[in-house]
Amino acid sequence: MKNALRLGLSLATLLVAVAAFAQEDFSGEIVDTSKGAAADRKTKIYATKDKIRFEPESASTRGTAVVINLTTHLSNLIMTERRMYMEFAQGQAPGMQQWNRALFRPSDANDACAEWLKLPQNHGGSCNNLGSETVNGRSTVKFQGTDANGNTGYAWMDKKIAFPIKWQDKDSSWELQNINEGSQPASLFEIPAGYQKFQMPAGMQNMQRPQ
Repeated sequence: MKNALRLGLSLATLLVAVAAFAQEDFSGEIVDTSKGAAADRKTKIYATKDKIRFEPESASTRGTAVVINLTTHLSNLIMTERRMYMEFAQGQAPGMQQWNRALFRPSDANDACAEWLKLPQNHGGSCNNLGSETVNGRSTVKFQGTDANGNTGYAWMDKKIAFPIKWQDKDSSWELQNINEGSQPASLFEIPAGYQKFQMPAGMQNMQRPQ
């Protein structure tokens, strides 16, 4: 369970940073396109305006899901085989310390920079709208962001679903593929009936994100 917990949460650390942009309901598959990435490094995503569900598909995390409530800033790690779930407050889950930095929703998908630069950790950084680009047949706006430490990344914001469908930095790159627009079943974002709540042992609170 520990391996699934660590990897599942580390994936969510990355994905929640872009999930907070979601404005329309959709589903899709996030694929790691980094050089040398494992073929099964994929994660299914289901998004509504205030909830996101991630289902990692790698062998070590299959059977787990992370459901994030963007309104309450709570997340639940659901473990299907054990019929259990774990609840975390924003910023308290192992490997998810970046939530406070990432959870914001720009009111204008064409001007994500304005609100990104308001975040405390981005004071002194820069953000630029690089114009329109087509990614996998979809119309996007490309943004470049550099934080105060000089770390630069890029995101391609889909104009229709107001969500990044491609993002990359110096170490990694990801794409949102197989996009299906439309409402998502409410049951995807609920704890299944009969599941027990699991309390994380104190010794696991300081687990580091796996490399």
